[in-house]
Amino acid sequence: MITAYCTWCVNVGISIATSLIAQSFYERRYSVTIDSNNALIFDIQRYSLHDGPGIRTVIFFKGCTLQCKWCCNPESQLFNTEVEFIEELCINCNLCIKECRSDAINTNHNKSYEKYRINKSNCTNCGACARVCPSGALKIIGKSVKKEDVMREIMKDVKYYLKSGGGITLSGGEPLAQPEFCAELLKKCYNKNIHTAVETAGSVPEWNVDKVKDYVDLFLYDIKCIDPNLHKNLTGKTNSLILSNIRRLRNYGKEVIIRVPLIPQNNFYIDEIKGILELADNLGIKEVNIMPYHNLGHIKYQRLCKKYELKNLKSLKFADDFEEQMCKLNYLFSLYKHINIVIGG
Repeated sequence: MITAYCTWCVNVGISIATSLIAQSFYERRYSVTIDSNNALIFDIQRYSLHDGPGIRTVIFFKGCTLQCKWCCNPESQLFNTEVEFIEELCINCNLCIKECRSDAINTNHNKSYEKYRINKSNCTNCGACARVCPSGALKIIGKSVKKEDVMREIMKDVKYYLKSGGGITLSGGEPLAQPEFCAELLKKCYNKNIHTAVETAGSVPEWNVDKVKDYVDLFLYDIKCIDPNLHKNLTGKTNSLILSNIRRLRNYGKEVIIRVPLIPQNNFYIDEIKGILELADNLGIKEVNIMPYHNLGHIKYQRLCKKYELKNLKSLKFADDFEEQMCKLNYLFSLYKHINIVIGG
């Protein structure tokens, strides 16, 4: 009893300390406040049909606790605003070079998309270059939003939610890395009978999960793999906290759908998929979504001047032998017929 209480105190302490440190960092360098009324997001997508039932509004939070090698939204990874460069919009006016005080923009003709490459080691993400760019070639990713503004956007489509059985989904990045704001937003929607869903990788302190759980109808829970060493190699962290939190949610009786990104040469191994299905079976989870790898996000890495480690990996989702590759899993799927296994989610 005492040990459990001490563990809980430690987790709460870590979560609060992390939140305070992050908030101080945001305010000092990026003039962004993170609290119950303010969040850092990079997009709000209306009329979505993929992240939960019905027609939904999806709020994409900026910042992730994992660094997955195949991430198709690299703009979601950092817990700060950043600048992207869209080469095809550049008109070579050089205003950005003149405006930059950090010597972060330089001409480079070795690679076409790096014609005016952002030197990330020099860039302070002040956004000065983007503000003077007349063509939109330089763009600031991420913005601070208030709870009231997000609610206003959500309420625009409330009739569609009610007719279609839809609602809102908090995605990212990792939304539960900003738990105070998420809890307040989810509570407002929940109390208005709007269906709520959270897409999470679960790599957050238990306190973050407890903060929101009472206001969430559905958790879309990413499980990359079961082996902790493989998980660390692929994402930068082990999966102990992830597995602990999904068990915690099921103990609370929360509805969970497991989502599995299927990445050739990374986690596309029979033992890994079997381990995830066994986890779902043991926890009484009724649905597992298999998400085949695609490389459509590679252009985003170019625009952010980031290296895409899987650039030579061919897309599985659009491969000519896609059906043949998925047949490798048919026998395994047949052992878990009581679980609704959906290819593509």
